[in-house]
Amino acid sequence: QVQLQESGGGLVQTGGSLRLSCAASGRTFSNYAMGWFRQAPGKEREFVAAISWSGDSTYYTDSVKGRFTISRDNAKNTVYLQMNRLKPEDTAVYYCAASLTYALGEREYDFWGQGTQVTVSS
Repeated sequence: QVQLQESGGGLVQTGGSLRLSCAASGRTFSNYAMGWFRQAPGKEREFVAAISWSGDSTYYTDSVKGRFTISRDNAKNTVYLQMNRLKPEDTAVYYCAASLTYALGEREYDFWGQGTQVTVSS
């Protein structure tokens, strides 16, 4: 089992920044690719970003490219999501997830955190 705990969400104005953190415990963190997903009210959960086991490869959904940066620190068992130039449409609950494969699909992820709320005011 891998336990994941997100933090860093909150309320921010349009154009502001937040950094989300996801601390992992349990199995060897570096064995897992990590992803961030989000779910806005009334919408399905969607992929945001993913990072490979060593951190040398990343992938983003088009709507966040150039604004969000995913990174990881395997020594600290933590993955981050730096979010800049936030927009109201970024408002959602953000989840981190762990997968043995470097994947974009939600079904590929085996372990999930509880989520952290991000609200962007206009």
